[in-house]
Amino acid sequence: MRVLIIEDSIDIAEAIESKLVRAGHHVTLAHDGILGEELAIYGEFDVVVLDINLPGRSGFDVMMHMRDRNSLTPVLVITARNQLDDKISLLDLGADDYVVKPFALGELEARLRAVTRRHQGIAKSLIRIGLLEVDLTSRAARADGRPLDLGRREFEVLETLASHTGNTVSKDRLYLKLFGHEDIGTPNAVELLVSRVRKKLEPVDVEIVTHRGVGYMLRAKIEAVT
Repeated sequence: MRVLIIEDSIDIAEAIESKLVRAGHHVTLAHDGILGEELAIYGEFDVVVLDINLPGRSGFDVMMHMRDRNSLTPVLVITARNQLDDKISLLDLGADDYVVKPFALGELEARLRAVTRRHQGIAKSLIRIGLLEVDLTSRAARADGRPLDLGRREFEVLETLASHTGNTVSKDRLYLKLFGHEDIGTPNAVELLVSRVRKKLEPVDVEIVTHRGVGYMLRAKIEAVT
């Protein structure tokens, strides 16, 4: 996942960042509401972690402006125990879920996965396409019952395409998923990773189709009719 954390407490933000990065996610930090809102509206993120009390602009304003600008990015709100009315208000504004301080980092990560799956229309963490299984929770894949040997970014390619099976994922979106805004990568690196994953899928009944100038699609193989 590409996660934006809008949290003014540096200790909390960095603790969440460390947990998510170790799990293989890309994380961007914003410590005030003004920068956080700009990134949330104009950036490419899978989910936003949003604190309520922020300098510059409150979490309420950030949430309201995101939805006013038709941003559909799911939002997980961080609240304090005495902010029940605030939680209700933010959910009414369009937040997808919340965690209450103090919270376990494992619970926060699980909730992030859940709201992202719901946003993508995926009810379960296991995606099956033909003989291919992609487990979004354990970040592992199996082909015809056998584990697929995938590097971290190879899995991210497969995860992204599997989450949009039958639909074309743009090369730009894959690039952001794989390398983010800060890492150094090239369009050729995306092509190389897709090529590696495509080769590893050859034994099973799914394939990655290239739509030139547009992107890539994962689909079940189409059998030729004779």
